[in-house]
Amino acid sequence: MREKQVQQSYRPIISIHKWFARRPGSVFRSLILSEFAEKELQEAYWEGNRFDGVVADPFMGGGTTIFESLRVGASAVGCDINPMAYWLVRQAVDPIDLDAFRAAGRQVFDELNSRVGELYKTACTSCDREADVKYFLWVKTCACPGCGGLTSLFPGYRVAESVRHPKEVFTCPACDVLQEFAKGDKKACASCGLDLSQGNTRRGKTVCLDCGTEFAHLKEMGGPPQHRLFAIEYQCSHCYASTPGRQFKSPDGDDHRRLRQADELRAASPVSDLIPDESIPEGDETNRLHRWGYSHYRELFSSRQQFGLGILADIIRNVGDRRMRHALATVFSDFLRYQNLLCRYDTYALKCQDIFSVHGYPVGLVACENNLPGIPRVGSGSFIHFVEKFAKAKKYAQAPYETTHNRGAKKLVPTPGESIEAAVVSAEPRPADRAAWLNCSPSHALDLRAESLDAVFTDPPYFDNVQYAELMDFCFVWLRRILADEVEPFRRESTRTAFELTGNRTLGRGLDTFTRGLSEVFVRMSGAMKRGAPFAFTYHHNDAAAYVPLVVAMLDAGFTCTAVLPAPAEMAASLHIAGTNSSILDSVFVCRKREFVASATSAPSAPSVPHPRGSIAAAVRRDVASMKTAGYECTAGDIACLEAGHVAGEAVRRLAAGEWNPHAPVETRMTAVRATVDSLVEGFHREP
Repeated sequence: MREKQVQQSYRPIISIHKWFARRPGSVFRSLILSEFAEKELQEAYWEGNRFDGVVADPFMGGGTTIFESLRVGASAVGCDINPMAYWLVRQAVDPIDLDAFRAAGRQVFDELNSRVGELYKTACTSCDREADVKYFLWVKTCACPGCGGLTSLFPGYRVAESVRHPKEVFTCPACDVLQEFAKGDKKACASCGLDLSQGNTRRGKTVCLDCGTEFAHLKEMGGPPQHRLFAIEYQCSHCYASTPGRQFKSPDGDDHRRLRQADELRAASPVSDLIPDESIPEGDETNRLHRWGYSHYRELFSSRQQFGLGILADIIRNVGDRRMRHALATVFSDFLRYQNLLCRYDTYALKCQDIFSVHGYPVGLVACENNLPGIPRVGSGSFIHFVEKFAKAKKYAQAPYETTHNRGAKKLVPTPGESIEAAVVSAEPRPADRAAWLNCSPSHALDLRAESLDAVFTDPPYFDNVQYAELMDFCFVWLRRILADEVEPFRRESTRTAFELTGNRTLGRGLDTFTRGLSEVFVRMSGAMKRGAPFAFTYHHNDAAAYVPLVVAMLDAGFTCTAVLPAPAEMAASLHIAGTNSSILDSVFVCRKREFVASATSAPSAPSVPHPRGSIAAAVRRDVASMKTAGYECTAGDIACLEAGHVAGEAVRRLAAGEWNPHAPVETRMTAVRATVDSLVEGFHREP
């Protein structure tokens, strides 16, 4: 649970590149050590470990299983249909010379700054000297149907709260100036008297400040939204140290001149081929962009961003050393989430929020444009900051550690001999190779040796919770322009594929499609596993129906469920679940082949296999009590997910005890599971 609060601190390796819904590395380390370590988990967890074996993850996503398996000396087999998942895991695992990388990153930064840095300057209002801009703040605009004038769409006029700045900062849309107020002051413009306490846009409607007409702004746009620059946060190297709080200003003539310069540079850009011109396809998440009038990915970036990103991509693709070029391309791809017009400005923390602070495409009315090259050691979200973030991730990969607390003080605990970096090979490795075989392909088609896998640990898609391909295309359409000539998976135009296992209403992928795909993958993995090997995976969903495919897949693969364990998986304060009563807990399903469990439970000399104890209600009570002991009070959403997990586990055991036909039509299999689940739920609610 502590790891989920600051996951990049506990597992810096995830800073390689953004991925969604990453599960805690501590959970998967615990699962792996519980299976293979000779010592008790409480002891082995804090030590360096080394044992031979091959661990597979058919849905490797952000790479947690791969990283934790390589750490303890095992070889790893990872597969994901998404090229971005394949690439980020490869970059995390592939060895690199950190000194050479930092030098290459600095060289690229210097060249980038020399070519575009002038576009990120402004005049300091205190000393009138040139200063570096941290953030440009833009507001969406729309023509008023009443008077035809251009209306700014402000949900509120506050720019900064009086937390990290001594006063509250507001903009007056009528006078187009920034003003500061003490916290208790009346928020009215000193020049025109306009009430600044609330904006002119609310619930999809805007009031024109010139004529008073109220209108639905989305209906009036007719294309991608236009923006108006209204505020700048900057940092002057000459007077910032003596300035209380932050430095804000309204844009002046020179700032607008630089905007015109950026437009001209973009129009005449010699690297226009590096700016994506792909259209945004329909989808459950991308349809939100269509509603706002966006039709092409390039429309999500300002002229200055398009020009600067094109120049940066060109610089990187001309880096001579392949390993450095690929690492810097990964940095480029990751920092795109802070370099677009869907980023928002946090008026409390006074920083840029990246586009993927939620698992979707949030379109805010106020956009935050970040400094693209960046100011060394100032701010975040710029190229220079992401170079260092990547370096820290690779440093951790070379010498991983664990984090503990003693009387409130954080302590790093080295795990000697462990490393995430390993040789990347082109075929299934042997147990002692300590190598990674990474694939960008459908997992059900992996060419695996029979009885070659010592374990499968995975975190499969949670049906329709995250639209991975729709989101990662945002980075992919840029990155493919650097990598397409060198890396085969980047020759596609999109990360979307018919093999992606996510529910999607727009694309007509429902539970039956999800069930078929999940079953094929589980069956393929089962066929390559050694006798007695564990197949363990994490899952949670608010809809009980989304567990039916899991039960079908486990049964089709010949598994029974030997344990269902609770594990923290999310941070309660995460923006994408905050206030939704969603669960922060996963159910960890532990499975083994039915014939092995049957022999293990009947033969005294066979390996010990855990079995669930008691009723579903008792199991849920044990889970809730376990979490309470750890200092967490389960919410109603948590309890509902834990109940669903135990119901699914019991359904597997009951149906496995009878005659299960994996070749029956998927609808027949799903109907049988639903009937058993419904019966268990009904019985559960009658339990004391």
